[in-house]
Amino acid sequence: MAEKLVNFDEIRNNNLKSLLLFFFFMLIIAGLGLIVGLFWGNLYFGLIIALLFGGVYALIAWFSGANMLLSLTHAKPVTKKEYPYLFHTLEGLALAAGIPTPKAYVIKDSALNAFATGRDPNNSAIAVTTGLLEKMNREELEGVIAHEMSHIRNYDIRAMLIAAVMVGIIVLLSDFMLRSFLWGGGGRRDSNGGNAQIIFIVVGLVLAILAPLIGEMIKLAISRKREYAADAGAAVLTRYPAGLASALRKIAADPDPLVDTANKATAHLFISTPFRKKKGFLVKLFSTHPPIEERIKRLEAM
Repeated sequence: MAEKLVNFDEIRNNNLKSLLLFFFFMLIIAGLGLIVGLFWGNLYFGLIIALLFGGVYALIAWFSGANMLLSLTHAKPVTKKEYPYLFHTLEGLALAAGIPTPKAYVIKDSALNAFATGRDPNNSAIAVTTGLLEKMNREELEGVIAHEMSHIRNYDIRAMLIAAVMVGIIVLLSDFMLRSFLWGGGGRRDSNGGNAQIIFIVVGLVLAILAPLIGEMIKLAISRKREYAADAGAAVLTRYPAGLASALRKIAADPDPLVDTANKATAHLFISTPFRKKKGFLVKLFSTHPPIEERIKRLEAM
């Protein structure tokens, strides 16, 4: 009973965070729209365009975002006949988690990785690489699948879908703003306002550059925090945290961790960074995942 109560609290907190995240990103989008409107001489025009564009983009991504992400990673739907053990693992862990069985997808790649996507447990999917299926034993595969199942059960997939969509909108609006400045258009030019125009453009350029960075940092910080929660959830589902810890060790030791079809838009979805490991302060700041050694340490302490 205690585990269920904790789970409901996690779901409630994640739904609240999703709303706050959406509200915060909409403020950034509205701010960018106001700057575009000021530059073109019509404050309301820029605001309306930004919110209208953002709303349409968000609706499309909300209903088709998961399919777009699966398509971007070249994940293909598979049948129980093709991968019977994968399906049995999904069905068993979904039953333990109390959610519908997610759709199964496979990515043909030697890297060891997996991810979950969708907008809620009723509309979800889990994709795994062929490398993961080939090199993980039963306990390790269950640990990885349970980790992704926890993301689905706790509605992490919804929050990350919203974050990815909002960052995408901000990037597009910022790009539009930069192009507007470079084209030299706008309705605020006059013979006596040269200095003011230069200051306005500089401020706009700074905001156009910083807005996507701020949005990306927020998205990544949320992603890192949720990885720890999903690891803990996997330990509860399997009753065997050593399985996921062992899987993470294999993933960390993978000589070729690069998932060929991964990019910056999809990296936060995977159980471990799908890029080659690098070190440095900026790399850590913009990392999609917490240190894998720390995750293993926490699992071993359970």
